[in-house]
Amino acid sequence: MGGGKGGSDFDPQGKSDMEVMRFCQAFMTELCKHIGPETDVPAGDIGVGAREIGYLFGQYKKIRNEFTGVLTGKGLAYGGSLIRPEATGYGVVYFAEQMLKTIGQNFQDKIVTVSGFGNVAWGVIKKATELGAKVVTISGPDGYIYDKDGISGEKIDYLLELRSSGNNRAEDYAKKYPSAEFHAGKRPWDVKCDVAFPSQLKTN
Repeated sequence: MGGGKGGSDFDPQGKSDMEVMRFCQAFMTELCKHIGPETDVPAGDIGVGAREIGYLFGQYKKIRNEFTGVLTGKGLAYGGSLIRPEATGYGVVYFAEQMLKTIGQNFQDKIVTVSGFGNVAWGVIKKATELGAKVVTISGPDGYIYDKDGISGEKIDYLLELRSSGNNRAEDYAKKYPSAEFHAGKRPWDVKCDVAFPSQLKTN
């Protein structure tokens, strides 16, 4: 199932949609010579979401004149998987759930801390909450949020807005929900919890 890694030094932060699109098209113009459904099927990673995959796949189709399963992470309209955004975070929680079962426990009423608020963190929060846990933290490069009331319902939906905005600032969550505490320049690991999920690039 692969395991190779590749990428570029293009930083999408602060770039317009058109700049990102032009880069993706130029990147795929060269990459398309080396990938295919029977050769190699790349997947998005850090900085690459459905938007970027859409631009890449569009250029691939244009050059190769074929609609094939050559990139994972596509939108549903392009043959993508229904639960792809949640998959990694859900998988982490399912694994933790099995570990809890070995000691006769489950997620019900557990206090959970999470770092990050990207795809993985969002999936973790969504699934852990569904299983009865209370998630009380998220974090970004600017610091972490402690929400004693728990991150659930519309707050989980708001994480999608935060992520898509591209600014990666956890502090914006506290502006939206003033009862939450923002701790600048810190990580959430000093918050007492039952289960902790490191779910961002830097977790130290």
